[in-house]
Amino acid sequence: MAKFRRRTCIILSLFTLFIFSLMMGLKMLKPRAATFGAPFGLDLLPELHQRSIHLEKKTDSQKSDRINIETNTKTVKSARITMKPSRASEPTVEELPPLNYFLHAFYYSWYGNPQFDGKYIHWNHPILEHWDPRIAKNYPQGRHNAPDDIGSSFYPELGSYSSRDPSVIENHMRQMCSASIGVLALSWYPPESHDENGEITDNLVPTILDKAHKYNLKVTFHIEPYSNRDAENMYKNVKYIIDEYGSHPAFYKYKTKTGNALPMFYVYDSYITKPEKWANLLTASGSHSVRGSPYDGLFIALLVEEKHKYDILRSGFDGIYTYFATNGFTYGSSHQNWASLKLFCEKYNLIFIPSVGPGYIDTSIRPWNMQNTRNRINGKYYEVGLSAALQTRPSLISITSFNEWHEGTQIEKAVPKRTSSTVYLDYRPHKPSLYLELTRKWSEKYCKERTSYALDQQVSVT
Repeated sequence: MAKFRRRTCIILSLFTLFIFSLMMGLKMLKPRAATFGAPFGLDLLPELHQRSIHLEKKTDSQKSDRINIETNTKTVKSARITMKPSRASEPTVEELPPLNYFLHAFYYSWYGNPQFDGKYIHWNHPILEHWDPRIAKNYPQGRHNAPDDIGSSFYPELGSYSSRDPSVIENHMRQMCSASIGVLALSWYPPESHDENGEITDNLVPTILDKAHKYNLKVTFHIEPYSNRDAENMYKNVKYIIDEYGSHPAFYKYKTKTGNALPMFYVYDSYITKPEKWANLLTASGSHSVRGSPYDGLFIALLVEEKHKYDILRSGFDGIYTYFATNGFTYGSSHQNWASLKLFCEKYNLIFIPSVGPGYIDTSIRPWNMQNTRNRINGKYYEVGLSAALQTRPSLISITSFNEWHEGTQIEKAVPKRTSSTVYLDYRPHKPSLYLELTRKWSEKYCKERTSYALDQQVSVT
């Protein structure tokens, strides 16, 4: 009998312990949908922190699937999904930071998708062959297949958008405003012409000007090397731009120390036209001269090689810019040469505009061009370039680019995206707005420093 009682007590004790353990276990279970930060102290060890993030994302397939859906994966109902931040959290126009009109960003309006354009434009960019057939045969051919496979190593937060979408244009203006960029340099082809992979874009200019004006931005023109560009048709096209858009309040003019407020035109690949041809347009005695006429302006030449600076002088240009975001790729894009270029410009009364980019990677469309890739290093590459530009005490700084996705120079918001065949680069561990925030930081620094050396230049924007 005593043995029976002892056995019964043991069984009851074990049962009680089981019930207690079960209750404690249920109490300690975490909700499946909850999200938690990294363990305390892990952020002090970046390598371990990154490994932890990688493992979490590798095991959380549901979260990965959700990110892919939210970042514009292909759906049955629509070929395009636009991610929009909560309106409640968006600052008003008045709350956006002051704009710096001495900071310009190159802007491209050549993208299209089926919803707005009837097809994908530029996102399905062809893979460009190397000029040497022996090298070309070692790389893939064909073209990209949007929306999941695009001609870029990064993926936009807005997805494979159309430049005709008014909401996209407005979103871009807000992004530039948040970065304290004052002027967008619009890639421009004459009416009825376009780049070899795109469509006509001049008819977008009125909308871009209107949206820019809403946010107090200004628009200048980045004239591309359209077919048969020469002094005669350049005169006609400059006249067209000024007649058509010059009275718009968002049309950019730069006031020089002589007191003249003139339109500014960046001229891409200017070096492919001989100096004597440009002189017909840009010198007072030229056969199609704009000088002293209602169509006069400040014409900024692209400097690639060192020898180009003397051609630029002979041509009659008003300044130089360097465009390329790859430090060391050209003489002009090499930071180490900016100080001497600035001195040259000062000597001959030219405007010096260094171009700074966040990085460079164009292997999605030029897979053989790996040697020119420049890693972003989480923003450090960009900040080194901006610092080098500020050291020259420039009149203006240009950013390459706001949204040239093919060459990976964009500061526009990008998001993580993975497909069955591609893992896109992104800005992690930082937010999609990293390069806008860095631009704002350096824009404010540039604005402060510029006031200390620009008093004698007496320049402003109208």
